[in-house]
Amino acid sequence: MKTTPILASIVVGFTAIAAFAHGGATGIVKERMDAMDAMGKAVKSVAPMMQGTTAYDAETVKQAAALFLQHSGEAMISLFPEGTGHAPSAAKASVWSDWDEFSELAERLGASAEGLAKAADNGLMMGGNTSKSASDMMGGGGMMGSAPATNMSVAQIAAMPADQAFTIVSQVCTACHTKYRSENK
Repeated sequence: MKTTPILASIVVGFTAIAAFAHGGATGIVKERMDAMDAMGKAVKSVAPMMQGTTAYDAETVKQAAALFLQHSGEAMISLFPEGTGHAPSAAKASVWSDWDEFSELAERLGASAEGLAKAADNGLMMGGNTSKSASDMMGGGGMMGSAPATNMSVAQIAAMPADQAFTIVSQVCTACHTKYRSENK
């Protein structure tokens, strides 16, 4: 499974948000930027483990998953009231025009994070390779804006090795960022 490009793009994306997006933000826009920043830091703490470049620590993975869960679902949705897409927000107008899909991705992040928390004790995939990629397990491709793993339950994600479960979380983040986050704000 080739998770390195996915993880690298997530880390770079969150780093860019943290570095540039907070300038002048106040109120709920700042709250959501702070939440995204916190999740970005959690991704950065876990990604090297998933890539096999640092020692695996299930507790750190569980903490990251708990943070993703804390900022998902209704907690995330509530940070995007109409009329808050102005600069310095990186939110595209499609957040509000495609509200149902945006909300589904926020909920999907919660389910994926819950699955990751439960998968943390499974450790990493043996040898870092498998004959089935995460997209194969999901029943097809699902990157860059398509709905990732929508047919996977928390239990299915929880049964995976932690790195595959983390890939599911990363795919949800990528799908949302691709469709709903502006790179130029």
